[in-house]
Amino acid sequence: MQKPNVYLTGPLPPECMQRLENESNLTVNKLGRDLNQSELIEALKNADGLICFLSDTIDAEVLDANPNLKVVANYAVGYNNIDVDAATRMGVAVTNTPDVLTDTTADLAWALMFAVSRRIVEGDRLVRAGQWKGWAPLQLLGLDVTGATLGVIGMGRIGRAVAERAKAFRMEVLYWNRTRLDAETEKQLGMKYAEIDAVLSNSDFVSLHLALSPATEQLIDAEKLAKMRSSAYLINTARGSIVDEKALVKALQKKEIAGAGLDVFEKEPQVEPELFELENVVMTPHVGSGTIATRTMMGNMVVENCLAGCAGKRPKNLVNP
Repeated sequence: MQKPNVYLTGPLPPECMQRLENESNLTVNKLGRDLNQSELIEALKNADGLICFLSDTIDAEVLDANPNLKVVANYAVGYNNIDVDAATRMGVAVTNTPDVLTDTTADLAWALMFAVSRRIVEGDRLVRAGQWKGWAPLQLLGLDVTGATLGVIGMGRIGRAVAERAKAFRMEVLYWNRTRLDAETEKQLGMKYAEIDAVLSNSDFVSLHLALSPATEQLIDAEKLAKMRSSAYLINTARGSIVDEKALVKALQKKEIAGAGLDVFEKEPQVEPELFELENVVMTPHVGSGTIATRTMMGNMVVENCLAGCAGKRPKNLVNP
């Protein structure tokens, strides 16, 4: 049987690359950067399948350039980088990689909570710079996590995993979700439902776990930030565009909120320059799923999705059935 032609927009973990090399005619982008629209169109001319990343924009023009394209396999849970409606009209399967990164991303959300509230990065810089003069009673005072109130906005898989971890720290958990959970699940998880403004105004930590959509873009704007406590922290491991980054900068500068832990950014990889000047922000470069095991599982899933689509089979993680 003839091997399918697969285009990959950047390298995957070795185990996944080996399978693609064995089971397809593989071409890989080796430029070390994202391809622009014209480069993507050229790259996909002869492809049966495309494996792409969240940073790749797969719009209608890119899809339309190759009428023989069978599948676009996204190496991510989200797929807002792909014009799914256009793909559906053209009969192109679109897939994602759900579930496998739930725990890893939830862990990072907690890491950011601790890092920013206990001022870990500030302390690290102080010690490395040789400026630490010894223990002092008022040095780098932060906020206790244990016993605090956690607000979770978005109660999908990752939001739920974050909330479940709060039990270990004896936290009260408030949550908002477009669809409220049933009473038994709320009781089991020890959570209370509240409208989004109430979650913001009554939480010490607000952790965002929403998919990006027109309804959630810049949901956390100046008005929403103003509802948070001045002692509270905002954590975002979801999508950067859910937060109005300029409004966040102003809230942090004016100490309207105590700090932020950010793994995602509104126009990444560009970051609002004023964030670099703020001590009360901890930033990581979109590494929510960044462990060896998780990235390899994602890679195996995306390869399976792509090869199934190329073979005319229904991929397991089809988002446009």
